Amino acid sequence: MKSRAADHPNPVDLPQLRNRVRVFRNRASAGKVLAGMLEEFRDSDAMVMGIPAGGIAVAVEIARELHLPLDIAVVSKITLPWNSEAGYGAVAFDGTVMLNEELLSRLNLSRQEIQTGIQKTEQKVARRVTMFRGDLALPDFKRPILLVDDGLASGFTLRVAIKALRQSGATHIILAVPTAHSESVRRILEEVEAIYCPNLRSGLSFAVADAYEQWSDLDEQDVVRLLRASKDQQ
Repeated sequence: MKSRAADHPNPVDLPQLRNRVRVFRNRASAGKVLAGMLEEFRDSDAMVMGIPAGGIAVAVEIARELHLPLDIAVVSKITLPWNSEAGYGAVAFDGTVMLNEELLSRLNLSRQEIQTGIQKTEQKVARRVTMFRGDLALPDFKRPILLVDDGLASGFTLRVAIKALRQSGATHIILAVPTAHSESVRRILEEVEAIYCPNLRSGLSFAVADAYEQWSDLDEQDVVRLLRASKDQQ
């Protein structure tokens, strides 16, 4: 199908939610808000692809509300040896590796430390693909893909996911995130066909969690549980 997103401003947001915090109760309620914005895709040939872990909780609701199939785009950041929350690159489900060269130029990491980080992340991604998808074949990437995460901060991990999807044959990617920094959205606009984000925010300080009243990190078992529950409801 041809998306009508081109008829709207890009990104598509909700003006009443701009630069506000605590606008969603949780990830599930954020997914319902996004589903309302994505109504044109209801019962279409589009597919929802969530990025684990947090993006799956949002994607499940979008797929359920719009009666669309759900799949998973495994991508994981390559974390710093001394900080598991910060990353200097990412690895995607198809083996795509991207390094944040600008950040690496400011870090005192040896070539061996970088390679070790990449290898550990490749192993993590391979394990998660097996855990979340089992022996299922990869889906048809020629259909419209609604790529979903629970927020867009720097956007680096999402850019790796987009690159992997393009290399897998995706020609029409619609990015759907509940909250995002406006500058990061601007940088990623040309890499997708459209961006839907109800809560656009600007400013020097940005945290994805600030958009939610209830926030907690999800682990791998949470993702498995969400995927299983979604499958049972199909």
